[in-house]
Amino acid sequence: MRNSPGGARNISYASHAASGIIPLAILVSLWCISAIRPTQIAAQPTPAQSYITFAERPGSFGLSTAGRSAPILLSGRDHRGVIRAAHDLGRDIGRVTQVAAPVYVDSVPTAREIVIVGTLGTSPLLDELVRAGRIDTTPIAGKLETSLVQVVEQPRPGVERALVIAGSDKRGTIYGIYGLSAAIGVSPWYWWADVPVEQHPDLFVLQGAHVDGPPAVKYRGIFINDEAPALSGWVQEKYGAFNHEFYQNVFELILRLKGNFLWPAMWGRAFYDDDSLNAPLADEYGVVIGTSHHEPLMRAHDEWRRYGSGPWNYEQNEAALREFWTEGVRRMGSNESILTVGMRGDGDMPMSQEANIALLERIVRDQRQIIADVTQRDPATIPQAWALYKEVQEYYDKGMRVPDDVTLLFADDNWGNIRRLPTIGAPERAGGYGVYYHFDYVGGPRNYKWINTNTIPRIWEQMHLAYQLGVDRIWIVNVGDIKPMEFPISFFLDYAWNADSWAVDEVSQYPRWWAERQFGSEHADTIAAILAAYTKYNSRRKPELLSPDTYSLIDYREAETVVADYNALADAATQISEELPADQRDAFYQLVLHPVLASANLNDLYVTVAKNRLYAQQGRAAANNMAARARELFARDAEITRYYNDTLAGGKWSHMMDQTHIGYRWWQEPPENSMPEVTELEVPAAAEMGVAIEGSASWWPMDSGAAVLPEFDAYSRQSRYIEVFNRGRAAFDYTVGCPQPWVTVTPGHGTVEHQERLEVTVDWRAAPPGIRRVPITISGPSGQQVEVEAVVRNPTSPRREEVQGFVENNGYVSIEAEHYTRSVDAAPIRWLRIPDLGRTGSAMTVMPVTTARQTPGGASPRLEYDTHLFDAGDVTVQVYVSPTLDYNAVQGLRYGISFDDEPPQIVNIHADTSLQAWERWVSDNAITATSQHRIDGPGDHVLKFWLVDPGVVLQKIVVDAGGVRPSYLGPPESFYRRNR
Repeated sequence: MRNSPGGARNISYASHAASGIIPLAILVSLWCISAIRPTQIAAQPTPAQSYITFAERPGSFGLSTAGRSAPILLSGRDHRGVIRAAHDLGRDIGRVTQVAAPVYVDSVPTAREIVIVGTLGTSPLLDELVRAGRIDTTPIAGKLETSLVQVVEQPRPGVERALVIAGSDKRGTIYGIYGLSAAIGVSPWYWWADVPVEQHPDLFVLQGAHVDGPPAVKYRGIFINDEAPALSGWVQEKYGAFNHEFYQNVFELILRLKGNFLWPAMWGRAFYDDDSLNAPLADEYGVVIGTSHHEPLMRAHDEWRRYGSGPWNYEQNEAALREFWTEGVRRMGSNESILTVGMRGDGDMPMSQEANIALLERIVRDQRQIIADVTQRDPATIPQAWALYKEVQEYYDKGMRVPDDVTLLFADDNWGNIRRLPTIGAPERAGGYGVYYHFDYVGGPRNYKWINTNTIPRIWEQMHLAYQLGVDRIWIVNVGDIKPMEFPISFFLDYAWNADSWAVDEVSQYPRWWAERQFGSEHADTIAAILAAYTKYNSRRKPELLSPDTYSLIDYREAETVVADYNALADAATQISEELPADQRDAFYQLVLHPVLASANLNDLYVTVAKNRLYAQQGRAAANNMAARARELFARDAEITRYYNDTLAGGKWSHMMDQTHIGYRWWQEPPENSMPEVTELEVPAAAEMGVAIEGSASWWPMDSGAAVLPEFDAYSRQSRYIEVFNRGRAAFDYTVGCPQPWVTVTPGHGTVEHQERLEVTVDWRAAPPGIRRVPITISGPSGQQVEVEAVVRNPTSPRREEVQGFVENNGYVSIEAEHYTRSVDAAPIRWLRIPDLGRTGSAMTVMPVTTARQTPGGASPRLEYDTHLFDAGDVTVQVYVSPTLDYNAVQGLRYGISFDDEPPQIVNIHADTSLQAWERWVSDNAITATSQHRIDGPGDHVLKFWLVDPGVVLQKIVVDAGGVRPSYLGPPESFYRRNR
């Protein structure tokens, strides 16, 4: 048993309870406290960080010094992609020092110090160094895509020293080159996001052998998809078509990010057919080309429209389809590729209901025969993938199989939740396993492709799960338009490169490391906090799914706190932008400021519309103000878009924000953004007072029932509000009366033109014990009076400073998963906190993810939460978990739940297998499961969450004792205290 470390303290987040997110100022301070140097954060993923210095040190190599950059030497027999990358390195050195490094191919420069670049077995320059014993390539020889950077003394006659960049193969050398570029400060996003390069007059490389690789995942790449209207509009304007001039920027980006694989844009595009230079240029660069999950044998979907004849149906049109696919393999030639096998319906649709396993297996056999006939090679020697996407997985689950050398490419549910993974102990496959993942999607329950909504912790959790279960052959992610997915793309490919180095603690530091890489160290802590917060906020509900009804206006101050959190984030990002050097602001706008401003504005718009509708129902004159403000926010959304498209970086990114995102009616995007409907009132001239209270949609004196505020309790010590509003145009005066001096209403009097919010607080030092009902009288014009009742709970026991655990308030106990009282491990099983994973806090899960299913009870692994309940009776326990799917087909993932010594109840989070349930899970980005329990008596109780299945990610628990109110994020966390 392991108790939580630390000393006793009181903790309450009442003032930020609705969102459950720690405010930005606290986040920033936490980043500052926990930040560590980048080389410590990610020494393995970014080894280049450790060998560059900007001041000369003993034995260091002068890459650029005293206004001179060391020349770069290569053999003309090396790969063309290596030579190309070497020229990029020369320019990158110039970007940093203003002195580009000259590149020599088979022409030896006259210099005492040079850079030698070469690939083992291909470059005579490098092989000569190896034979002469000048360099030991043992660390890279025979390994995949591995590089060595080392200073070598007297490498050849007339040269005193050389910096050698050696690669085990073509891409190993290229990664060594671009790794050096990254180390001197050239971001992989220097072109795609206009990240400027910090200037340094001198660059030195430290002594030592600096090895990077091999990669954890063999093929690591991106899928350009759903590319209209944003990317397609931009490409059409800048390049005229998806041609090689466009793709060379994509190829370079992928390689700088240590990726090696691309599924090209495919809706109305055809990589091979649109430009005959596309494919050979990819091969020259060193980027492996594939086609998407529904484009067999290197033929783009749109090519069937262009050249196909007859139906896309193998039973009816086999000969035409075979010839169509044969041409795809023939055209591929020797270009490095991964061939997609299998077949789906035309246009990324399921095949007909008549399709069967036998037919699909025959299709794959025939496709492999085509491969053999065209290439005159054993198909087992040519990389192939079978994508188990959507209904294709059902065929796999029902027994369909493909040859062992074909990679099984598992898929997520299009919302970042992997559907199937290899079972523990499954036989190894020659073709291995892969994952097709999504950062962007077009389809139900609704498109999401406007802005980044992907959090690093969730990507890590799902891809860690995949990697630990043996998925390491292909990782491909749908990135939509590339922009604005820069941040998650970076992490996805960094993690695929070296998964073993990115433990959960390092992942929590990734935003800081990435921010420093783009913008330097001065503001890295704050930028990291903003990145982590905005992606967390956006992931709670994707912007396209927002509506005026998403967040509660009535309960827990949820809607207003969501907006306040976003706006605080926008203020912080704006301040950073103003403090940054001018040359960093375009990059900062793209990577940080725009998604924050746009998201904050959109959430504010929907909440403002919600206020308009509520106020209109109550007859508030302020309803018209909310209608006007909503129109202003809608117009501001358009202004933000226009700035990105027309002004940012001199118009470089025109059309990149063309994606519509306001006014969805179903899964497909609206043709244009449309203003949400608002209501305007005919407001009478005479003043009329109305009163509304926190926790109710009613208003008084219209409502004949009692106006009772949510309970005040001595533990949470919350405030409550009363709103005094005008139903007419003329202003009026009001006063507040309260018979108890220990209940304060602020302000106690004033003049109302539209509305005024009054805060009600309790002086707990003076409040008497027990439960008291305190009347508060609001007096207005024409003798109007409304009485509001404040219910104050001040128990004599337990005392606030003596509480252990969570205390019930307002009929519930709300618990963030990370705030357990005790965790019980059972080696090697341990509970792991995943920082910032979850809608309102951090999450808990177990490691290793390969743990077998457990029977809960006794000393088995569990989390314990001490609670104090005030009454006996029936309660409902709501458990919020991440929407992880039944990836091992075990009829649902389960957990155990119990109070005190009762036997654990087993709860299946996937008990509801309906489409409607899944749509709710992904829309909410959470699954809420429930169980019923009987509490025998008031007082202290222990709530126990038991491990049954690994993969369950616990975010939050709510014990409903009858008081839980409707809300999206659930009740705010209850007051708790623990003696650590």
